[in-house]
Amino acid sequence: MSGQQHILEFRFLAEPTDVNFGGKVHGGAVLKWIDQAAYACAVAWSGKYCVTAAMGGIQFVAPILIGDFVHVRCRLVHTGRSSMNLMVDVRARDLRSTEDRLATQCVLTFVALDAPDGKPTPVPGWTPKSEEDRSLARYAEKVMDAHRRIDEEVSDLRPPPFRADS
Repeated sequence: MSGQQHILEFRFLAEPTDVNFGGKVHGGAVLKWIDQAAYACAVAWSGKYCVTAAMGGIQFVAPILIGDFVHVRCRLVHTGRSSMNLMVDVRARDLRSTEDRLATQCVLTFVALDAPDGKPTPVPGWTPKSEEDRSLARYAEKVMDAHRRIDEEVSDLRPPPFRADS
């Protein structure tokens, strides 16, 4: 598939509507930016409708303040048969400064579907080209493996389904 993109970047200012009572961007707004950037990157790579399957390794490192210049960078770091692992970094800086600070970082897994309510469909494979790419691919695999192990443990702890006749 020609024209595949494996990196997407968004830049904008943190708006007053993104901010909580303490003057900092609330986590929900940051998660929305992350999901939007990752969705766009997954679709740009696969050319298919995609859904979020998992998010892991999230780190809220530093706050984002109202009026900060925000840079969301999403990059494909691993592909499976129908899945894509994406690393998202959110950086911010005061416009009076030239120094960015890492605000949030995480790995997401998206699955390509053959239709909005469809079944998983194959995605083009991606091969890491640099040592940084290979390192990010290994990190994404570790994060998603940890996520799978946690899901398995949590599913063992879930109570049985509620029954109306009990």
